[in-house]
Amino acid sequence: MTTFRKLNEGWNAEPNAPDPRVKVEGQDIVVSFLMNPFRFPQSSPEDVGRLRFVSCQRYRLGATNDEGWYRGQCRFSKVAPEWGEFYEVEGDLRLSESPNDWVEVGPIQESSRHFLFYFRDETFECDASDWKFEVVRAEQAAAGNSRRAGQLTGL
Repeated sequence: MTTFRKLNEGWNAEPNAPDPRVKVEGQDIVVSFLMNPFRFPQSSPEDVGRLRFVSCQRYRLGATNDEGWYRGQCRFSKVAPEWGEFYEVEGDLRLSESPNDWVEVGPIQESSRHFLFYFRDETFECDASDWKFEVVRAEQAAAGNSRRAGQLTGL
């Protein structure tokens, strides 16, 4: 059995062109993307969300789109509660149905957790020990300010 716990409460990626980017920082993976100002008015169109996955074992950012998901062409179609959300997945990860485009980052962790984020045309997945989320406000990025406007953690 596969279970999904939604992690993005009160925020999400831009639904049309989130432009997800992955950066490896040691054994951490940082995924940045544009925030959704349409559903969440506290975000501006230039705000960037950053998810940091701590002690990451492996990750993938691959092609999957909402049309394929709704047509049942994704391994979690008809199993995941909603398209376009960020989840922690437990149980049967259906890895035999997963693309083999995983990028190895670090050693296998006993406390590893599986994370999944459906972006518009791409799916991000990783195995990591934890996650943290922050928003870099457009005005902060423009000013070069290193302070963060908001921060959440999976701790």
